Amino acid sequence: MVGRKEAVMVWRPIPALQDASRSLSPSRLAFASVSNSSVASAASERDKEKEAFPSLEQILRHPLALLALVPDGASLFTAGAMAGAAAKTLTAPLDRVKLLMQTHGLRAVKGTGKKAIGFIDAMALIGKEDGISGYWKGNLPQVIRIIPYSAVQLFSYEVYKNFFRKDDGELPVLWRLVAGACAGMTSTLVTYPLDVLRLRLAVEPGYRTMSQVALSMLREEGIASFYSGLGPSLIGIAPYIAVNFCIFDLVKKSLPEKYQKGPQTSLATALVSATLATLMCYPLDTARRQMQMRGSPYNTFFDAFPGIMEHDGFLGLYRGFLPNALKSLPNSSIRLTTFDAVKGLISSARKELEEISEGNKEKLID
Repeated sequence: MVGRKEAVMVWRPIPALQDASRSLSPSRLAFASVSNSSVASAASERDKEKEAFPSLEQILRHPLALLALVPDGASLFTAGAMAGAAAKTLTAPLDRVKLLMQTHGLRAVKGTGKKAIGFIDAMALIGKEDGISGYWKGNLPQVIRIIPYSAVQLFSYEVYKNFFRKDDGELPVLWRLVAGACAGMTSTLVTYPLDVLRLRLAVEPGYRTMSQVALSMLREEGIASFYSGLGPSLIGIAPYIAVNFCIFDLVKKSLPEKYQKGPQTSLATALVSATLATLMCYPLDTARRQMQMRGSPYNTFFDAFPGIMEHDGFLGLYRGFLPNALKSLPNSSIRLTTFDAVKGLISSARKELEEISEGNKEKLID
């Protein structure tokens, strides 16, 4: 018979655990207790916030508060898109006249009439050839373009400013100019094909829709035609946006605080900055417009500048400047007024939401 063995379980203290238990001093135990209490307190505050959040019935009674629930980025993006679309649509006739005046010299060389066309003549010509709707010809691609263009430009400008900002939070004038230039080039690069389509639809006869222009360009000129004049466009938009944004920011910052938030201040500042930027950069815009035309003899803006001056003189570089300047006033005022109004509406909505929440908290305490 095999001898039977019995297993015996023995409990022995483990020194490491004993030392760890001794090392927990009263102060550390108290700290652990306080930490647990803080977590519990934070959780309790979150629960109170949830309970105080406006109910569906309260939001229906105060529909403005619903706007406060939209994220900041989405609300500002929508405001910028609405402002840009409204401004472009209302000033489309002046923009069409400007494009016609800018490109008439090149078309005249091909045998379409006199080399230059004035503001009144351009207005009459559009009405004669296309009727009332002709003043808005090419506006749809422009509106489609302005939505992503404004969004990319404003968003990238903030990104570039934060990237170039110093550790102390200051942004020198030079880097502010660089941020504006980069933002302008980024938005132009993203939306440039739409700008070319808009120009072709606005000034070339025979096209009724943007799709017709796009298919014709693909068949006859290839995909590279969608980027004709991109070089001078990037060079032209960089200083324009840099000067425009920089002057706007610096002038507003230099004003007394009580005047900085007024819509009339934004309007006046925007007009000053846009006027200076346009005077400096308009010849580049004229050059790129003529490079975008079908069969343009200009491959670079180094060719375009002497070519335009040879046919139209120095003033040829500023053809269309008058309607462009005339549209800047309503364009800037509509865009800024709309944008400021939507931002004010968002601010009011947040205040209303906070007031409802505070009232709910007081009821919970009572």
